[in-house]
Amino acid sequence: MNRRELLSTVGAVVAAGLLAVPATAFAQSQKEMVAVVKIAGIPWFNAVEKGIKKGGQDFGMNASMIGPANVDPAQQVKLLEDLIAKKVDVIGLVPLDVKVTEPVLKRAQAAGIPVITHEGPEQEGRTWNVELIDSKKFGEEQMKRLAQEMGEEGEYVVYVGTLTTPLHNKWADAAINYQKEHYPKMKLVTDRFPGADEIDTSYRTTLDVIKAYPTLKGILGFGSNGPIGAGNAVREKRLGRKIAVVGTVLPSQAKPLIMDGTIREGFLWNPTDAGYAMVAVAKLVLDGKDIKDGIEIPGLGKAEVDVAGRQIKVDKIMRINKDTVDGLIAQGL
Repeated sequence: MNRRELLSTVGAVVAAGLLAVPATAFAQSQKEMVAVVKIAGIPWFNAVEKGIKKGGQDFGMNASMIGPANVDPAQQVKLLEDLIAKKVDVIGLVPLDVKVTEPVLKRAQAAGIPVITHEGPEQEGRTWNVELIDSKKFGEEQMKRLAQEMGEEGEYVVYVGTLTTPLHNKWADAAINYQKEHYPKMKLVTDRFPGADEIDTSYRTTLDVIKAYPTLKGILGFGSNGPIGAGNAVREKRLGRKIAVVGTVLPSQAKPLIMDGTIREGFLWNPTDAGYAMVAVAKLVLDGKDIKDGIEIPGLGKAEVDVAGRQIKVDKIMRINKDTVDGLIAQGL
């Protein structure tokens, strides 16, 4: 081998090595974020997971999602404890019970792990909470729709995920307060029911409610599976014209019940955007960015920021009805 061939060979080897090193270094330097959601495997959080993974790709992070098999705050705590032990760079959380998760999140903060919550405006131990809706308006808009369908009078019930799920109960409070102020002829016949994160639970609850309150005219469900379970029961009993179902739903899941008029209208924000927003905010925190009112959140636009309250909010309420459902499904919802 002559000198020119030798130099060419050595140069190729060195170049190959230089190409390999950055890729390895990049993989090793990627920050890891894991988001713990309320329950794994349901359509809503499958959509959230899509956003989390997309955010990870766009921001150069190893971002993933986990959740308990059942709606159980204790299982959430165990998952969070495992993430602290693993020393991930950022933790995301959609809390079931803010009091139950508070101590473990404070341990995460003590370990230097930022915590980004969604649907956790009252969660202590978080770094930031990010929302895609105004909670008060979200509850009120759904009550307006229910009242319209009920002729502004008659008996109704309210479903939430659990009695300690923070935003579900905040929405319910806003809706009920709005009803009391604006629709005095309507009546909440009993305390709100838990179980709106599970179709089977909401279905069974609705069958019981129909028996207990034969003059019932409305069901308002906060929790993406609540209106589905309620709608299935109302349709089974052929009460779709008598009982109006309104609530938070995923378009692809709710379409049959919307098209046959059982669910009169659904409301939500884009769960994929919510997952993406959690990762976007995590990236801002990791980069040491100054998060203040009017900041541009990638993919969502300018946000309203309450620095003292550690809240980031954009207004992205969407209405799901016969006119909009197909278009929303075409967007992947």
